Formats: sequence, C-alpha cells, structure tokens
Amino acid sequence: MRVVKEPLDGLPLSGKQLKVEDVQEAYVEKKDKLLGAINATKTILSGLQEFNKNDWVVRYPTFQEQSNDEFPSKTKPRRSIRRSLSFADDPSDQTEILYTFSRQGPTLTLASIADAEEQPCELADEAAEHSTDKETFIEKAGDFTILRLDLKLGPHGSSTSPAALVSQLEKGSIANLLDERISTALSHMDRLRLRVEDTSSKVLVTGDLNSGKSTFVNALLRREVMPVDQQPCTTAFCEVHDAAENNGIEEVHVLKNGVQYSASDESTFSRIALANLESIVTDNESDQPRLKVYLADSRAASESLLNNGVVDISLIDAPGLNRDSLKTTAVFTRQEEIDVIVFVVSAENHFTLSSKEFLTNASNEKAYLFIVVNKFEQIKNKDKCKRLVLEQIKEFSPGTHENAQDLVHFVDSAAALRPYTANPAFDDLESSLRSFVLVKRSTSKLQPASTYLFKLLADIDLLAGANAIVAQTDIDRAKGDLERAKPVFEKMKNERESLEDALESVEETSASTAAEATKAILSGALERVGRGQPGVDAAISLPRFPGFLAIWDYARDVRNALLTSLDAAVKLAEDEARFTTITGVRKIGLLGDQFLPEGVERSRRVFRPEAMFSVRPGKQGTARRASSTASAVVAGGVYNLGIGLSQRSDMLDTSFLDLFDFNHHLWVHFGDGKTDKEDTEEKHATALSILSVGIGALTMVGGKAIGIRGFIDGAVRISELFADESARRWAGPVIGAVVIGATAYFIVELPRTIPKTIGRRIRASLVKVEDGATEQELFVNAHAGRVSRETRKVLRYASWDLRERFKSVMEDRGREVQNAEELEKKARKALNYFHDVERRTGVVRSDASLVTAL
Repeated sequence: MRVVKEPLDGLPLSGKQLKVEDVQEAYVEKKDKLLGAINATKTILSGLQEFNKNDWVVRYPTFQEQSNDEFPSKTKPRRSIRRSLSFADDPSDQTEILYTFSRQGPTLTLASIADAEEQPCELADEAAEHSTDKETFIEKAGDFTILRLDLKLGPHGSSTSPAALVSQLEKGSIANLLDERISTALSHMDRLRLRVEDTSSKVLVTGDLNSGKSTFVNALLRREVMPVDQQPCTTAFCEVHDAAENNGIEEVHVLKNGVQYSASDESTFSRIALANLESIVTDNESDQPRLKVYLADSRAASESLLNNGVVDISLIDAPGLNRDSLKTTAVFTRQEEIDVIVFVVSAENHFTLSSKEFLTNASNEKAYLFIVVNKFEQIKNKDKCKRLVLEQIKEFSPGTHENAQDLVHFVDSAAALRPYTANPAFDDLESSLRSFVLVKRSTSKLQPASTYLFKLLADIDLLAGANAIVAQTDIDRAKGDLERAKPVFEKMKNERESLEDALESVEETSASTAAEATKAILSGALERVGRGQPGVDAAISLPRFPGFLAIWDYARDVRNALLTSLDAAVKLAEDEARFTTITGVRKIGLLGDQFLPEGVERSRRVFRPEAMFSVRPGKQGTARRASSTASAVVAGGVYNLGIGLSQRSDMLDTSFLDLFDFNHHLWVHFGDGKTDKEDTEEKHATALSILSVGIGALTMVGGKAIGIRGFIDGAVRISELFADESARRWAGPVIGAVVIGATAYFIVELPRTIPKTIGRRIRASLVKVEDGATEQELFVNAHAGRVSRETRKVLRYASWDLRERFKSVMEDRGREVQNAEELEKKARKALNYFHDVERRTGVVRSDASLVTAL
C-alpha cells in the first residue's frame, strides 16, 4: 500500500526548531475535525453493519490485476486503472471495472477498455512524483486494508489468485466474517477516539530480540534503569512515566490483573523499589507483568523527553517480538493504543519475518514509523547496511522511507551511555524524536488516527462501490426477468377463463358426439335384429336351417347369433367413441400449444385408446351385486353392460314362443296392424295363416300355456262338434286342409319366421321399460351414457393435466414476477444506500481534510 501525505499541521516534516505554540492552534483544530470524522465514520460503519444484517447481504469483493499484454503500459499515470472484480463466494464470475482515484476517495465503475484511457489524474501524478516505484503504487490499488478478510487457503497463498480463495463459503458466511471485521473496526475507533482525546502521548519501543531496545530506552533516559543482558531479559511491558505524575517519587508499580489502574488507589497495584526492577523482570519471566516505572529526569525541559513541560509522555519498553507467540500477540494488540512506534532493529540482522509483519500491520494505521538501527558502529560496510535497511523500509512503510532523514536513524545506543563522550548521531535521533512527539503532534498523535480513518473509508468505498455494481446488476436482471415473465403472466391470467371454456366445450362436445353416435349405432342394430337380421354388417351371419329334427338347436343358434351381433354393435359404438376421444385429446393438445407459453414442456402422457372400456380389477364383483336391482333391464340391468349379451344365460334361454309367436300373429291378423310395421306383408289373411293359427292353438294345447282343465274343455267341444251330421261332412276336408297347411308351414315358412320371431322377442326385451327401471336404463340409452361417461372421463383427465400444467406455469411466472419485483425493490434500495455511503464518506474526508491517495 502506497501512502502520500500532506502534513496535517501544514509544516514541513524536517523543521525541528518549531515551537509548540506555533502549531497548537492548528493541532486543536485538526483534533476537533478528526473527532468529528471518527464519529461520522463510526455512524457510517454501524449503518453498514445493520444494513448487512437486515437488508442486504454485503458481498466481499476481490480484485485481480489485468494482464499487461492486454493493456499496454503508459509512461504517464492514468486517472483509472483496470481491475477484474469478483467476489469471494463466486470467484469465477468476474466483471471488468475501472478503479478511479480522486481526492474524495476511490470509486468503482463498470467500463470497457477504452474507458480506462482517460485524462491524467493530478493526484496520481503527485503520488508518482513522490514514489520511485510506480508499479508498487498501481499494484496495491484496490486492496483492502482495515476490512481485509483472510480468505486464503494458506498463510503464503496469493490473495489475487481466485484458486486460493475459499470459494466454498456461502455469501452469508462471508457476510458474517465481514460483520465481525466491522465490529473490530468499530471497537478500534472507540480506542482511537480515546487516544485522540487523551492529552498524553504513548511511545512504544519494540523490536526483535537482542536488538538493544532496553539499551536504547536507557540511552533516552540518560541512565541505566531497564535491565540489560546479552540474553533476552525484557519479558514485561515497562511503561516509564515522569516522576512528577507520582508526586515526584521514583518507584515501580506492579499492576494487578483485571483491575483498572489508578496511581491514587493502592489496591490496583503493588509498590516496588526502583532498585528491584531487574529482579521483578527476571523472576516473573513466565507471568509477563505490566509495570509502571516512575523516573525523575533532572535535565532541562528542552532536553528531556519525559519532563518536557508540554505534554505527558509515557515510554513503553516492550518484550521482543519473536520471543514466543504469546508475547508477540500482546505487542500486536498493544500497538493499537500507541501514538508513536519506535522500532529498534539490529544493524547486524536487519528485519525478521516477525518484525516485517508487525510493521506492515502498523503501517495500516501509522503512515510514519520511527526506526532506530542499533549497533550500527559495529558494522564495517555502513553504506551497504543503510541501503539494504532503507530498501526494506520502503516495502512496508513508504511514508517513513520518504522522510528517512528525520525518521530513520543509524546509532549505537550503548555508546550514548558512555560519560563524557560525544555522540552526535544519537543527539540527532533524540532531537528528531522530541520534535516528532512534541512539536509535530498533528503528525505523531493525530496522523495515525487520520491514516486509519482514511484507509477505513477507502475500504468502505470499495465495499459500497462493488455492492453498488452488484445492486445495479440485480436491477438490470430483475428488469429483464420482468420484461420476460410479466407479459406472459398477465396473458395467462387473462386467458385462464378462455382455457376453461375451451376445455369444457371439448369435453361436452366430444361426450355428446360419442353418446349420439352410440345411440344411432345401437338403435339401427336393434331395428335390424327386430327384422331377423344381424345388428351390424360384420362377419356375423345367421346359421343355416338344419332340418326339423334340430329345430330347437336352430332356434338357440339364431338367438346367439343375433345377440352376438348386438355385442358387435356395442363394440362398434365403443370404437367410434375411441375415435371421438382421440380427436378430443388432440384438440386439448392444441389448446395446450395455444395457451401455454413458449419454452414450457408439453405433457408427455400418451393416450391409449385400447384401454378405454376395459373392466378394472376389483369392480366386477360390485357390478354383479348391483345388477340384481334391475334384472329386467338389458337382460340383467345396466350394471352388467360390460358383459356381452351373448354370454348371458338368461338371454340365451329358448322357448316355444321363439318358434311360434302366437300372440304376434294374433295381433297381426286380428289387431289394428300397428304393432310391427316390419311384418305388414303378413297382414293379408291366407289359408296358410289360418292353419298357422290352428297349429299355434294346437301348440298352446300341448304347451304349458293351457292347463288340464282347458284341455278337457276343448276335447268336449270337439266331440260335440263331430256329433253334428253337417260337421262330420265337413270334417274331412277341414282336417285335410289343416294337415296340408301345417305341412306347408313347417316346410316353407317356419325356417324363415324363426329369426324374425326371435329378433322381435330380443328387441322387445331390450326396448321395453319394465317395473323398477327408467328410460335411461334401457339398452340404447344405458350404453350411450356409459360411452359418454368413458369419453368424458378420458377427456376430463387430459383437461385436468392441461389445467394443472397451466396453473403450475402461471404460478411459476407469478413467483418470477414477484421475486423480480422484490429483487428490483431491494436492489434499488441497496443502490441508493451505497451511493449515499459513498457521498457521506466523501463528506467526511472533505470535512476532516483527509487528503491522501491509495
């Protein structure tokens, strides 16, 4: 991260002889502005945290540098640089953005390659002029500092590599991590406020083990107070104060854990003599105590750091960074409370990994660090040592490197403790430190908070800018979804009633057509059977007359053939209904094509016409039991329509009336002649007809229709008839005629009349409404209703499938419209919020004069 700073006090950093009163007024003004900026930033950050929890899952962006091959380098810095924007929860989705610099902070906008070639930015030029390494300035742009999340797979992974990101984390999980980071930043700002309001200044002296920290502190105090050894001996935090703060008494206060320290409350500490400081430090190495050391400095205020007559100064001697992880962690935590960091590094070893990590972390807040390269007198090649140290400082603190003359000092602290020995290098160091701490308080005390605030605001801008892009993308996507789904949804709502009417029409029309066709086919079949002909022109024919010896079997075969032809007519009606149903199903399919939107999968159900009218398992027994309630209808009732007439024993029973239909002939010859129009040709009286009547009468005599009494009465009347002389004279001719007529009837007419007689009887049984039956339960009407119901059932199922598919698609489109509207509303609210955040951060920068560039 590259930092360019204009001193807050408006004075050059190298001016060492300025008096405090010359800058005090400017310091107070900057302090008040900074406190206002802290409050405003805290309000923005708290609002962002609440917005992340309640309204919008704030996405954490990552930025990758574009390839140099695609974008040729320019000798002149540009206003905007290109970055690939992605998010930790979805690193594969990358968007090209322009990262734009301004004095109001960074901004992110979607742009093409040509958008990056804008006019130069003065601030970028200014940053480049202050840096000898322009690539570092560009490469670091767009990185998070304060709100940075460690989402790398390993400590040495590349943060700019999407493969190194924990992309498996859900957006909510990353948002929770960001929420924790925001909470940490809010807590840190509370400490910043306390530090800015505090009139004292804390100077932390730290460094690697055996770098000479304690020796350096003793040199600053001009007396050997801190324990010094070639082995690491400083294990405690020794905070040195002016004895004037302790009523002028030199002593050591050992702070008690868990208690707020107060110099006036002895219950919060233990008193120890200054002479016992070394034993306290060495004997409590594992406990790491916190000590308050009060010392008197007899030097003049113009020479002393502690007794400076301006502000209260505390000088903290901290343990070495790489002694163990616990002490290192403690130092890292303590540095947040520090105004000035004095880092002591050995000229022999330079900066270790622990020191580099510490200083990099500290530079996020403090633009300037005070570096002391100790034991420098022991180095032979001093120029090389200076060059290597300064190159390392440039990496983690560019501001310190640019002001190295005042902030980086190569000294030998041990030599400064020698009496009566001049040490101009250490004197220059002490003068620079006094000036940095006392005179340039806007730099030493306020600048760390200013730097932290600016970097935090820059991180907020990155979050706001990236999420504004996400919100705008969501708005565009929602608009596209609405443009696609809403017209379809509205059209389906308007056409829902039309679809219902069309389906009802198909069902009703097809069912009526099937019923009418069935009635026509079965009525025609019954008429043909009534005339003694097969009901349909199929492969069904009447049996041949086998002779009078097998006339009974002939009558039974004729009955079976006629009943079979009626069954065939029923099958023909069912086949016709199947074709009608197929047509209806196709119409319903066309309705689906008409009313369902494009891209919706059509029904994959296949209609099998042969499955219609099949008797389903488990329903036959019920049908048989129910048939007993209407046994006179359709030779057993409407409930047995599934069983063919030719298979019913009661319909196959043959009687003498199938041979000689006496009642029919009686009505034909002696009635009004209106019963059976198909037999009108038999209405003319002939001798053969008279004989048939006689034979019929004789048949009745031999049958069950006439009892014994009737037979005796007939015999008596015949005997009386033949007792008459005239009757006896006509008896011979009459008997002869009867014999001749009966013989002719049996030979000529009987084989022809049996099919008609049986057909008439079958027809009469199927069209006659008997007791307990209704008109709808007759053979024709019952089958017409059955076929109509089966057709309606199939079409209703197909209609139901289309209705459900239409309903499901309309609900899906409705949900799409609702979700898109909610997304657009939510995204628009987020877009306005993030734009407002960017505006407010710019106001904070302007009001607090936080002028810097990343």
